[in-house]
Amino acid sequence: MQVLRRFKSDNGQKLVYESYDRLMAGWTVPYEQHKISTSYGMTHVITAGSSDLPPLLLLHGTGDNVAMMWIYNVAELSRNFYIIAVDNIGGSGKSEPNDRYAHNFNQAKWLDEILEAMNVDATYIAGVSYGAYLAYHYAIIRPDRVQKIVCLAGSIAGSQLEVMSKMMRAFLPEALFPSERSVRTLLRKLCGTHADAFENNPELMQHWFYLLKYFNNRSMMKHTITIHSSADIQAIRSKSLFVIGEQDLLSYYPKAVARLETNRMRYRIVPGVGHAINHEMPELVHEEIIGFCREA
Repeated sequence: MQVLRRFKSDNGQKLVYESYDRLMAGWTVPYEQHKISTSYGMTHVITAGSSDLPPLLLLHGTGDNVAMMWIYNVAELSRNFYIIAVDNIGGSGKSEPNDRYAHNFNQAKWLDEILEAMNVDATYIAGVSYGAYLAYHYAIIRPDRVQKIVCLAGSIAGSQLEVMSKMMRAFLPEALFPSERSVRTLLRKLCGTHADAFENNPELMQHWFYLLKYFNNRSMMKHTITIHSSADIQAIRSKSLFVIGEQDLLSYYPKAVARLETNRMRYRIVPGVGHAINHEMPELVHEEIIGFCREA
């Protein structure tokens, strides 16, 4: 059986990994890197903060990775939580999938194995975009292992077609022909009024360009989306918070908001913010995560 190729070339992977390391060098807190063996391959995990603090599992989006996603968040969050930040298996970070991932991937079992390796029985979770879906999916499948979830730049999936159409509208045509110019255009389409969170960080911009140019998004297709029933969604209502930017093309639209309201989910819409909410407004994101998780 053939392992899915995550990068379009060996040199592309090298450039992404070198850029990843440079981004990690910009983290302002001590961290540790772990290689966790799972049924689906080696999962790369970064931890920060004291292990005596409550655990917070951080889950990034489809085309992202730990180094890029949490660069503006880890310092503040690690003062309040033991951070367990996961590079998605099959994603653009440093996790390496095996042939079982390509043919028989189970998201809940994969997360089970990560938490077991980290000796964590139950955890808080914060996820962005696809990571938001993965947070509420895991909370539904494993309610005893999840204390609370904060879903950033993510909504309750209504159908596979709806998800794909929103992705195509947001990323095309710029993502098909990545250049410095098209990457900047795409960034301004995805962000709200705070695109400077990327544009003022040349290393972050460079890394995102490398991901668009060299990462094979097909390798994340094994992370399928389950359309959960209203009963499933409402079962996690008390432990869930959604935080969405008002200019988010992927998560803020009438059907998405209607599903949150129909299921009586707790949510906040943030003016002037797009899909990169935790980069654009990191202080607000920290406030929401810490405040919600500390609530009795």
